[in-house]
This record gives sequence, C-alpha cells and structure tokens, in this order.
Amino acid sequence: MLSLIVFLPAVAAALLGALPGRLPARMFIGTWIAVALADLALIVTAWARLPAATGPSGYQFEERLAWIPSAGISYHLGVDGLSLPLLAMTGVLFLACAVFALRETRRVKAYVLLFLALQTVCLGLFVALDLILFFLFFDLSIVLMYFVIAGWGHGERARATALKFFLYTFLGSLALLLGFILLFLAARPHTFDIVELTAANPLVAGGPYAGLALLAIGVGLAVKTPTVPFHTWLPPAHTEAPATGSAILAGVLLKMGTYGFVRIAMPLLPASWRQYALVVLLIGVVSVVYGALVALAQTNLKRMIAYTSVNHMGYVLVGVGAAGLLAAGDVQARTLATTGALVQMVSHGLITGALFLLAGVLYDRGRTYDFAAWSGLAARTPRFAALFAIAAFASLGLPGFSGFIAEFQIFTGSLPAAPVPVAIAVTGILITAALFLVALQRLFLGPWRAPDAPGAPRPLADLRPSELVAIAPLLALATLIGLAPRFLLDLVEPAAAAVNALVTR
Repeated sequence: MLSLIVFLPAVAAALLGALPGRLPARMFIGTWIAVALADLALIVTAWARLPAATGPSGYQFEERLAWIPSAGISYHLGVDGLSLPLLAMTGVLFLACAVFALRETRRVKAYVLLFLALQTVCLGLFVALDLILFFLFFDLSIVLMYFVIAGWGHGERARATALKFFLYTFLGSLALLLGFILLFLAARPHTFDIVELTAANPLVAGGPYAGLALLAIGVGLAVKTPTVPFHTWLPPAHTEAPATGSAILAGVLLKMGTYGFVRIAMPLLPASWRQYALVVLLIGVVSVVYGALVALAQTNLKRMIAYTSVNHMGYVLVGVGAAGLLAAGDVQARTLATTGALVQMVSHGLITGALFLLAGVLYDRGRTYDFAAWSGLAARTPRFAALFAIAAFASLGLPGFSGFIAEFQIFTGSLPAAPVPVAIAVTGILITAALFLVALQRLFLGPWRAPDAPGAPRPLADLRPSELVAIAPLLALATLIGLAPRFLLDLVEPAAAAVNALVTR
C-alpha cells in the first residue's frame, strides 16, 4: 500500500510525459488533481486502519526488499503515528497546489511532471525506514525544488536564488550523509536500516564519536529546517519561488528537517541527544525570537511569511530539546513537548501553505509583494481579506486554531526543563501577533491603493473559485485541529511517548 501511495504520482508523471505538450493545459493539471485525490484517499484509508497505539517500535504496512545487501541498504517502508500525520499533510498540500495550479499557463506539462515527481519524493521520505532511502528522497527534493524555483520563479533573480538554495541545502545533505555513515560503521552488523539501528542502539554509551554523528546529522537537518544560523537561503528562495513552490517548500520540505530530528537523531543517538538537548533548545529559542523580530521588520509580504517559518520551526526545536532535558524527569511533560512539536509541524504546513498561496494571489493581481503598493483591500476583495485574516490569526497561535494546540503543548511541556529560555521563547508569540496585525493593517485598511493605479480605483479580482477551493480547506483543517484535536492527538501521543522512551535508554 505504501509503495502505491509513494509512486502513484511518479507513474502518472511517466504516463503524462509520453503525451505531446500541445494538449490542453487543463488535461495535465486535471490529471494531477485526480492523482492527488487518489493519493489522499489511500492515505486516509491507511489512517483509518492504523492502530492508535502504534509507535516507532511498531510500524504498520511495512514493505522490505533487499536493495544493496552488501552495503546493508534495503528498500524499507513503514508508517506510524510520527509519519502518518505528515504523510496526510503532504497529500493535502499537494492537492491544494494542484487545484491552485489551474491558473498556471507557463510550460504546464513540465510544471505538472515536476510537481508529480516532487510529490513522490516528499511522500517517500516520510515512510522511509532506511537511512540511505531517506537520504535519497531528501536529496531529490532539493534537485526538484531547484527546477521549480529556477523555471517558474519571478524574473531573472530566480535562477541565482535557485542556485544558492541548491548549493546551501546540498552542502547540508552531505553533512547528513556523513552522519548516516558514522551510524552505519558503529552498528554490528553494519546496516542503514532504521529499525535495526534502533534495536541495536550502537551508540548508547555516547562519547565523542556519537557526538560527531549527532553534529553531522544535526547540521544537515538544521539547514533543511532551517534554524538560525542556517536559515539565510530561505527568504530569497521563498521570495523568488512561485506560490505553489513556496507552499510546498514551507509546508513539506522544511518538515523533512524537523521530522529527521524525531525519527533519526533522537532515537538513534539517545545519549548524545540528552547531552546536547539544552543546545538544541537554545537554538530553538534564538530561532523563535530572531525569526519573529526580523519578520516584523519586513516590507515584503513573502519575506515576512518566510521569516515566520524560522520562528515556527524554532518552536519545534524547543519541544524536542526539552524532551531530551526531561529524559530522566517528568514523563507527562516530555510527552507534551514532543507531541506539541509534532502537531506544530502539521499546523505550520497547513497554515503557512495557505499564507503562501494567498501571497501568490496578491502577486498575480499586482506583480509585487511590497506592502507599500497595497492598501484598503478589505473593501474590494472581501473573500481574500477574510481568508488572509483567518490564516494570520491561525499563524499567531490564536485559540481555536491548530497553532494554539501545538504551542500550548510545547510551552507546557518545556517550561519544567528550562523555565527562563522557554519564557523568552513565549515572547515570540507576542511579536508574531504584532507582525500579523501590522500586515493586516497595511494591506486591508486605509485608503484604496494598488499597483499601477495612482489615485484612481481600478478593478481588482477577488479570489477565483479555484483559488478559494485550494486555500479554504487548508484553513478549515487548521480550525478542525484547533477545535477538535483528538483525532490527531490520539495518533501522535503514543508515538511521541515511544520516542521519548527510546531517548531515555
């Protein structure tokens, strides 16, 4: 079943690739929508059949074939309460982007083929149970996103930005590969299989070797997350990427880094994780505060949203760092912190994906993201204003949305571990509230102003049906999680408890 979920988009891409590009654009995008719907239906079926108590020691729907036996590499897939929510979020976001792409007119065939391949890569990473398979999907996501930014970005700078993104994140992936090789060499017998490495726990004693492995893996994942100071590739990449590229980059690709911490770094390097958990937490606090402050200073909407991703991913590191500090302490607190970190990944994907698609709508209407070019939009584009306001309030962690559920759990679970740093991180919520309220005021209140319309009203289209259908469900899901989170927490909490149990070994 998992192979079908992962490779269905790739098979569709291969079939579409055989068709002539002169066929109607709607046929290619319609096929992508149909494939994304089918994939999401399969993921929902897997969710319904997954036992609630499944954790890292009890994967479901496992598939394993020998791939390169001499090197200890296998094709090993499996899903549990850590990976399934991210798998579902990935399916939802790609479906939203497929619907949003109905307005795309540039080289549609190549665009659809690229996103179908990227969909396979993203789904594959969240079910990979072999380190080399994980690395393969991790690296391919960088290559495919490079072509998305370079081919469909905004203007000439897109190519230079795409190159910076590729080189920076590829360097991080090489550090990740080094860490994986160190784990492989430590295991007896040598293996890259995550399940076997978890059971063998070859670096249970910690020490310099384990610390080096954690450093290499941590740097590779921190670049992808991204955390301060490895975040500098993110704002320009988002600014130049198309709306759908930004939605997938923020909503899915960044989670490859945070998911790697929970799936690989914590359970496979428990002693080193406990030893350096305070460093992880402090990096998270710096990312939270720095990301929010820099976002507040932005005059470009897309760069502002990009920096809020640095802020929100910082909360994830605060949660997982606190879990390491509490390894020998409060069981409930560390489960809360880890659960909150996992919910934050899902919440951020839905909400920030919606924000980037909304930013794409604004760019489509006026070819600029600058706040100074827009004003008074609420009166002329009420649907756009309403959805943007909902997304903004959801992103700042207002009760009733998924962000509140995640951040409340992170802070409640983390405060016993490091009260002063976590209290500093709480100020990030206040700064985030300020920056989104300022953005709402700039865009939607005051006198009417739009690009190329100095002093005179001009027609400005509100959200089109395809844009509304793409964005509204993302915010509806964020609201559902905020109001009735049990369906997600019942899946995540046992898996979070199981990860923490592995960290305490």
